[in-house]
Amino acid sequence: MIDMKADDIKDELRELIEKETDRSILEAIKILLKKSSLHPVLKQKLASRALKANEDIAAGRVMDRKELELKLDGRSGT
Repeated sequence: MIDMKADDIKDELRELIEKETDRSILEAIKILLKKSSLHPVLKQKLASRALKANEDIAAGRVMDRKELELKLDGRSGT
C-alpha cells in the first residue's frame, strides 16, 4: 500500500465524495466523520462497513425493495 500523507488522503476523499451520488453513502460518511471521537475499534468497524457498502454498490451487489422484503419475510417465517 502506498504511504499517503494526510493531505493526499483528504484530497482523495474530496474527489470520491464529490463523485458520490448515493445519499445513504454520503450520510454514512457524514456520521462517521462527526463521530470521529468514537472508540478507535468502533471507528474502524464503521469505516470498514462503509467501504464494503461502497464496494458492494459499485459491483452491483444490491437489492431492490421487493427483493429485500422477500428476504426479510423468509427470515421471519411469514
